[in-house]
Amino acid sequence: MTDESDAPIPLYGDPLDGAFAQAQEHHRAADFEAARAVYDELLTVAESLEDSPDVRFLRAHVLIDLGTVLLDASDLAGGEDAVDRSRALLDGIASAPMGPRGRRMWQEMVLRTLIAKADALRRTGRLDEALACLDEASAVLPEFDDPDGLRGAELGLNRVLLLMDRGEWGTAEEQAALLLSSTPASAPEPRARLLTALGVICSSTGRFDAAEDHFARAENAFRALGNAGEQQTMLAHRASLALERGELDLAERLFTEASAFFEEQRRFGELAVCEQARSFLAGRRGDDTGASGLMAASLERFTRLGASVAATDTMLMGAQQAYDRGDIEEMKRLAQGARDVYQERGVLERCAQVDLMLARTLEDNLDRTDHGEHERRSVDTALSLALPAALALAAARHDFVTAHARSQWLQLADEAMRLAFRLAVRRQDQGLLFELVEHRCAGAALALSGAAESVTPSTTDPAQVFPDAAMKSYGEPGEGTMTLGSVAAEAASSAGLRVAPPPKVRTSAETGRIALQEYIAGAEFRYGRRIVDEEEVPFWFTDDLTSRPVVQVRLADAGDLFMTWTWAGGARGFGTGQGPAGEVDLAVAELAAALPGEGEGAAGMRRVFASGALADPEAERRLARTLAEALWPEGLTAQIRQVAERAGRPLIRIQPSPRVAQVPWELLAVGEDDVRLIDLADVVTTTPTSLRRQHTPDRPEDGGGPVVLVLDPRVPGFRADSPLGSVLGPPGSAPELVELVRTRLGAGPVEPPLGAPVEAFRRTDLDRDWLSGVLRKGARRLLYVGHVSGAPVAGGQSEDGTLHLCCGPENAGLAEPVRAHRPLSAKDLLLGTLPLRADGEPGARIWPAPRRVALIGCESGGDLRFAESFGLATAMIHNGAELVTATRWVLPTDFAFHRLAGLPESVRPLSEAVVAVDTAHEDPDPVHRLGGWQRERLDRWRAEGRIEHSPLLWAAMACIVV
Repeated sequence: MTDESDAPIPLYGDPLDGAFAQAQEHHRAADFEAARAVYDELLTVAESLEDSPDVRFLRAHVLIDLGTVLLDASDLAGGEDAVDRSRALLDGIASAPMGPRGRRMWQEMVLRTLIAKADALRRTGRLDEALACLDEASAVLPEFDDPDGLRGAELGLNRVLLLMDRGEWGTAEEQAALLLSSTPASAPEPRARLLTALGVICSSTGRFDAAEDHFARAENAFRALGNAGEQQTMLAHRASLALERGELDLAERLFTEASAFFEEQRRFGELAVCEQARSFLAGRRGDDTGASGLMAASLERFTRLGASVAATDTMLMGAQQAYDRGDIEEMKRLAQGARDVYQERGVLERCAQVDLMLARTLEDNLDRTDHGEHERRSVDTALSLALPAALALAAARHDFVTAHARSQWLQLADEAMRLAFRLAVRRQDQGLLFELVEHRCAGAALALSGAAESVTPSTTDPAQVFPDAAMKSYGEPGEGTMTLGSVAAEAASSAGLRVAPPPKVRTSAETGRIALQEYIAGAEFRYGRRIVDEEEVPFWFTDDLTSRPVVQVRLADAGDLFMTWTWAGGARGFGTGQGPAGEVDLAVAELAAALPGEGEGAAGMRRVFASGALADPEAERRLARTLAEALWPEGLTAQIRQVAERAGRPLIRIQPSPRVAQVPWELLAVGEDDVRLIDLADVVTTTPTSLRRQHTPDRPEDGGGPVVLVLDPRVPGFRADSPLGSVLGPPGSAPELVELVRTRLGAGPVEPPLGAPVEAFRRTDLDRDWLSGVLRKGARRLLYVGHVSGAPVAGGQSEDGTLHLCCGPENAGLAEPVRAHRPLSAKDLLLGTLPLRADGEPGARIWPAPRRVALIGCESGGDLRFAESFGLATAMIHNGAELVTATRWVLPTDFAFHRLAGLPESVRPLSEAVVAVDTAHEDPDPVHRLGGWQRERLDRWRAEGRIEHSPLLWAAMACIVV
């Protein structure tokens, strides 16, 4: 304890105070034997004194300090015993008379014993008991005067560590980040440990650069504290990071260095962790003898220490090594034993990992040996293990606060889902493949508040729910997962978009069957995690699709590209397809080379005009054929032809997977004589079924309300010739657009009010508050032509895409200002002011979207390239739009056509495209009308090959619906 001058506050007087200080110095230097010797001597002195409440307190103080040293030295049993003895002494003097300072010191010691006890319980695998201990500490904390927040931070840190041990990475990260932001600088050690925890979380969930940053900050903090032991511990964390990154040589070197330090310091728990990792590395090198020896040493140390979960991790590694050397029975024994411990301790995420390992070994065995008549049973067994585990791991992403964290987690979890798809293909089960694709395409639902809930397992007999995941040949219910309280949940809403599980997808109206219903039930029962929401939706809505034949196509990435299709509207049937990953990746790469890339700017547009496939008729035909061969089944094309001959041009509704979201489906060459898909059908893009369109009761009826025109608004701080300058050129320079405005003025009300058509362009008064006002009053439709800044796909956060209105930094919003301008982000459109004010409103109430919205800007429809579609186009649909026309990639402006392609200024392809979209949105069937314009452009491109008719512009346009 220190006063404001950081000088130690006298507690017992010398020599006792001096001895405490000396022991703490040894502890910080990781000299545990020296620290223990001092505390043993102190305890001997304390026990020699005449018994009294003050002396008992002294003994309790020595014991809790000694227990902390023993725990740090990996003497878990000795540490727990010292902590228990300290608590017993403190309980014995609870009713003794104490002054205010004495009572505060007693409460602090009680808190320390509870936190230390929880640490001992956690490290020995008794996670539920540890949680109960932390809950008891939480109940005591409000009575304790904790002005510097030290004990509160330590308590929160231990909750984070407990969540990490349970594999609840998302919730752990959320709580750690919240604690770090609220822990004052006066508690430097908890801050450093929180940074370490965040580094481990990021490393374990695939965010390696963020992990490196957290570790560097933590190491600097420990150095400033003079904590040499924790500085050395960072070696092991950096080694684990190198291992996760695949830098095996670096990992080996760092783990070896860390092992030497831990052995010297007799920190056998940390040494066992290093041996566990080195065993894995030895196995990767082919050193089976070394791997076995290190694994045995690690297991023996963990067992001796009583670290049951850590020992079980080593058992699981041993199971994999046993399989690698062909000892199947030993693999089964170790895997079963590991799973039993994980189940007992409530570490359900690791239960899923065991089940996946068993499923992978079954798949590998199927590849190596002929199972004959038993093959179907073996595949079924593998599926019963793999698919529920894959569903649970994918659902774990709902715990994470940010889309970036979720996208990185999915990269780790997707390997499990790819295994499930492979097994379904091996079983030749079209029905299961159909349900897998439908569930995978359901997406995640936006959650405006709260965290993903856990599932309370039912009391049903496990055999009636699903086969036991731990059957050796071919779980018990968990306790559920910990969730944050309301404070943390509210803080999370400001950090990023929360998501909830997708709805149940009903695949049959007659039977009420839910996609993957047996596997979902098995996953929720085994792993205590919510997989789907209680809401139930049909896999697509066909009530209003009776006037023409419609086929719904959905695509899912799972290594290979998987497709399902279903007919409605007078046509019947369904099918599935599969595109090999190699062929799909090559085709997508060819398309990407023909498009301007992220961040390329003018250089990228210059490149595609000069050498891109979409700017050359012959190269474009080859690309269209390549895309069709890789992505589109011939059987579906045959069905489309048959339906078209019998019932007229069908409508194709396509929900692309992120990998193929930029594909211009209309261009696919699906037949002889350069027949394209758009020649046979109209094409529309659909969003995931989880997207919930908001009800807008005050919206005007069809034909009522104004048309809102936002045409090339002036962005504050940017000149006309700058990166966020003019898109359409000087006002009035495009007669087509002037005529468009004149037509709208003649047809009905327009916002903003205009004295002349030319006043619609380059306005300075069209900010987010103005847009909110006109949309709240009710609008018939919205036409936006201007700058759009897409979010980087690698970041995973589609909600970071922005529109550029006339907003200055004074306009409240969630996007950071750029110069004198604050962009309007998709996150703003979705969350509104909820993260900004206690009385905030959701975006759907602030910016209620009209039925039809056009967003003509660079990659304004790039939402579907993300695992979670929460970008500008889908935000408009969420806020009430029924149809949004947006673009798949960066658009060339009229100026680009003039400067880079040599077109005369009288030819304005972008202006013509704006007119075409506006005209289509006035039509009762906008998809067919826009498709007709695209067909006319395609005909001229094929006949004349002129750059102004190139698909580089018109094939970027996509109509997006629910």
